[in-house]
Amino acid sequence: MRLNNLKPGSRKPAKRRGRGHSAGQGKTCGRGVKGQHARSGGYHKVGFEGGQMPIQRRVPKFGFISRMARGRAELRLHELAIPGESVVDIDVLKQAGLVPVAAKRVKVIASGTLEKAVTVKGLAVTPGARKAIEAAGGKIEA
Repeated sequence: MRLNNLKPGSRKPAKRRGRGHSAGQGKTCGRGVKGQHARSGGYHKVGFEGGQMPIQRRVPKFGFISRMARGRAELRLHELAIPGESVVDIDVLKQAGLVPVAAKRVKVIASGTLEKAVTVKGLAVTPGARKAIEAAGGKIEA
């Protein structure tokens, strides 16, 4: 919008409050009846809840750590090629330091490439990772 595009009526006239009932904003001027907001100078701080402890003070001030995430880990395709290992299971991954010791479940995701044929045993595998493992000559056992 430019100044030369402006036409009469582009700027709405202000509401004339307190000029009688028929004007639509008479008597209470759209402020309702009584209360802090109806008064002149009546205001409260942002977040004030009438004396109740405000939500920003009720909620604890520390982050969320999922207890489920502690026992789970993700593994990329290229990390499956562990030297000297043809069968990869959760114990082999823990010894190699690829997953945390606390991990109970590991999921192989399709990220990276796999050239070595490996047998994946007891790990969850995404559909894309399954294709890549089988294309490299490997297999997946439950």
